[in-house]
Amino acid sequence: MARILVVDDEQNICELLTLYLMKEGHTAETAGDGEEAMRKFASFNPDLILLDIMLPKKDGWQVCREIRQQSNVPIIMLSAKGETFDKVLGLELGADDYVTKPFDSKEVMARIKTVLRRAGGVAEDARQEVEYPDLFVSLTNYKLVVGGKQVDAPPKEIELLYHLAKNPNRVFTRDQLLDEIWGFKYFGDSRTVDVHIKRIREKLEGVSDRWAIRTVWGIGYKFETVE
Repeated sequence: MARILVVDDEQNICELLTLYLMKEGHTAETAGDGEEAMRKFASFNPDLILLDIMLPKKDGWQVCREIRQQSNVPIIMLSAKGETFDKVLGLELGADDYVTKPFDSKEVMARIKTVLRRAGGVAEDARQEVEYPDLFVSLTNYKLVVGGKQVDAPPKEIELLYHLAKNPNRVFTRDQLLDEIWGFKYFGDSRTVDVHIKRIREKLEGVSDRWAIRTVWGIGYKFETVE
């Protein structure tokens, strides 16, 4: 099973999540502040991190930022903050998911299972790949190749790009993409999709004039191809 680092300054939350994780067969380590989180990240080498935002010494935003400079390990943010700005900021920094406190522990375990499955590249179909000139996207091993070079990208970005690219010229609303990629209503916040599209476009910028992710104003997005 997975190695999971729980970062929260509330000891009871760390203990509760550790208990649930151990019941699921995972190995868990905990950290009570941002500096300890970075030390544990280096020594424990986790497969996933549950990261609180309001931490002593170094907050969750900074921890997420520093981890993303060296690793694509999945990160699920935990926070009492529920404002749209905080969710979007977490996503822009590279978080894979966001859970608002108070949370149901069973829901957190379900989110962990989903994120780990995606990050581990466990595909339900034999091979899930799409290919265009200068673009290759695979859900078989969560691989993105742009202009002949492999590009690091979080699982959600790869899934979103794959979903659009395998349905060329089809327009998807933001709500459709939330349901089909995230599998749940992400707090009804369609900006989640916008943030991921922005990051994907940055990786694809200037690569090809044969295809592009287009905004369909007032509706959503499509992967447009030119014959």
